[in-house]
Amino acid sequence: MNKIVLVTGATGYIGSWVTKYLLEKNYTVRIAVRSKTNTKKYQHLLDIAEKTNGKLEVFEADLLKENSYDEAASGADAVIHIASPFTLRFKDAQRDLIEPAINGTRNVLSAATKSGTVKRIVLTSSVAAIYGDNVDMRNQGLNEFTEEHFNTTSSATHQPYSFSKVSAEKEAWKISKEQNQWKLVVINPSFVMGPSLANTSDSESLNFVKEILKGKLFFGAPDLTFGFVDVRDVALAHVLALENENAEGRHILSKSEMNVMELSKVIGKNFKGKYRLPLMMAPKPILYMVGGLFGVTPKFVKLNVGYPLKLNSTKSRESLGLKYTDFDETVVDMVNQMHELGIV
Repeated sequence: MNKIVLVTGATGYIGSWVTKYLLEKNYTVRIAVRSKTNTKKYQHLLDIAEKTNGKLEVFEADLLKENSYDEAASGADAVIHIASPFTLRFKDAQRDLIEPAINGTRNVLSAATKSGTVKRIVLTSSVAAIYGDNVDMRNQGLNEFTEEHFNTTSSATHQPYSFSKVSAEKEAWKISKEQNQWKLVVINPSFVMGPSLANTSDSESLNFVKEILKGKLFFGAPDLTFGFVDVRDVALAHVLALENENAEGRHILSKSEMNVMELSKVIGKNFKGKYRLPLMMAPKPILYMVGGLFGVTPKFVKLNVGYPLKLNSTKSRESLGLKYTDFDETVVDMVNQMHELGIV
């Protein structure tokens, strides 16, 4: 049977790869866009569909409009809910980040329940729903973060993006417990890297790497540690979570944890002398003074710079069977694409 899967956020960085993999596996993929007439937004998915035996169906829906996803969810077997605002550039955190994340989750999950046919929902959350600041690991007496941990330190005024992710995920688990029609599986990626299918992706990871390549951190990189994961691995994890009947709960995705200087060394190793990469680690006191230039608050510097981070991704490997892409390959593919597109 050709299963029908509704993918929200299908035109985005992660969603495009998820859609590609599903089409290649002969699924009927329903995508929801604000305007069907704006084909430029999803032309790359139409092109992919033409080369596969899968089928692409396009619906109109608005994440923030109640009942907007009802038609797209009707008759679907499963939903992969990826759509959520990911931006560090906003005017009002409550209005631009938190409410859209929570209400969007409510609207999509409500449509799934009303369908009467959806049996599984795969939700894209984030490690931002696991922890808020790097210092949390030390303050909570932990050696690593696992799926058991929830972010308890973010708020609308401090790390609002992280707060939006943990709030939306908690809302999803709440809704899940109130019904018995579908099963919820959650994916918690760390910092997503790698090539974009849309070629016009405005993802924060692309902006982050662009700043490194353009020499913005030439005189000093912050001792700021992230977990990193390939966008193709994130997409594959969603498909594995969809197809594995035993998949349950949350799944941290992280290939490796490293600071900005270590990331820069990976770039330098593969692109010798091509970019003005950071010369050294920036002293923390300096970051207090210049943090504003990079859009970070003194509080963010205080609670994140200089603290180690360890994310346990064992469950993704053992329960989902995910095999992670070599990180050098992730970086090389991403930088090469950015170069080809004239981004750097």
